[in-house]
Amino acid sequence: MKILEEDKQISQDNKDLQEKFDFTVMSYNILSQDLLEDNSHLYKHCRHQILSWNYRFPNILSDIKQLDADVLCLQEVQEDHYGAEIKPSLEALGYHCEYKMRTGRKPDGCAICFKTSKFSLLSSNPVEFFRRNIPLLDRDNVGLVVLLQPRFHCKATAAICVANTHLLYNPRRGDIKLTQLAMLLAEITNLAIQEDGRFCPLVLCGDFNSVPHSPLYNFLREGKLNYEGLPIGKVSGQEQSHKGKRILSIPIWPQSLGISQDCMYEEQQKQREKEREREETKETTLEASEEIMIVAQRLPTYLHHSFQLSSAYSHYLSDSGVPEVTTCHSRGAVTVDYIFYSAARDDMSQQPEAEHIFDGGLKLLGRLSLVTEKDLWLVNGLPNETSSSDHLPLLAKFRLEE
Repeated sequence: MKILEEDKQISQDNKDLQEKFDFTVMSYNILSQDLLEDNSHLYKHCRHQILSWNYRFPNILSDIKQLDADVLCLQEVQEDHYGAEIKPSLEALGYHCEYKMRTGRKPDGCAICFKTSKFSLLSSNPVEFFRRNIPLLDRDNVGLVVLLQPRFHCKATAAICVANTHLLYNPRRGDIKLTQLAMLLAEITNLAIQEDGRFCPLVLCGDFNSVPHSPLYNFLREGKLNYEGLPIGKVSGQEQSHKGKRILSIPIWPQSLGISQDCMYEEQQKQREKEREREETKETTLEASEEIMIVAQRLPTYLHHSFQLSSAYSHYLSDSGVPEVTTCHSRGAVTVDYIFYSAARDDMSQQPEAEHIFDGGLKLLGRLSLVTEKDLWLVNGLPNETSSSDHLPLLAKFRLEE
């Protein structure tokens, strides 16, 4: 099950080492113990003994040790377990840990941990999706965005942005999911943008509670979404049948949130547009492919974001076309976990028309193989005796290039 599909033709000689930087990223929802116990109906297929935290944590830690990722993006990290066991264990393995607990009374949150031998921390920005004065945003989900600097000197860009989140589960509240995602993208834009208007390379991980090729997934991949007439219950694609026919409001979120339809902070967008206008005044012959920022069309039912993102996974087995899954429990199995990344120029075949607005980019070198739902039920689903979350870990290997 754990096979790294790596391009064997890629070599890294001494000259390459001066220009390129290889690193691995894991995304792993480790299943909060409190959430497991509150949703015991999802784990009726499991023997009771394997569901205790004392049984599960050694297996989870073993997964982390075995895969040995340079960056960990963990979801459902329970606060008491984080302080007592998870953080000390990861620090002993050479990781520095950043953590953001969910707001309200929720006991878990998101963590980004990185090897201090590989990176140093430039910035860490938590994102809270709860807004007291906005009824739409009454949920306690969070995100975390960090800026990391490779430790050894290379010609490539000096920073990498890594973001991690766990969006709302509720399949019938696509309006909340899209707004939470817009808030996360606004913070990523704020942190990842550089003085010249380009973005440093980005890795976006998490449990998005959305399936492949759903409107939310397509929005992340394509950078745009026309949501006119889109039913709220179809945004994430989690359910085939939808109760009710509520459609997304126009606009989805109120202006008081301070985030534009381009998923940027309003003030930041106004500033960038002014700078862009000044640049165009100075150099009116600037070609479209050389523009620093893309300002989205002002159509009221369109969402945009500034990133061209690829998925580290194809979501289907290459030999059979059977869907991969990242989570499995008593009520089914599906893909909801992802590693998205900003592709290098020669790794953008899926988006050939896209303008490259990143300072450097990431080349996907390999990924950890996923399995099918049938494969998982052969070992009694998830969690089981050796895999102690109801999610599988995702792992991707990247090369940072100019």
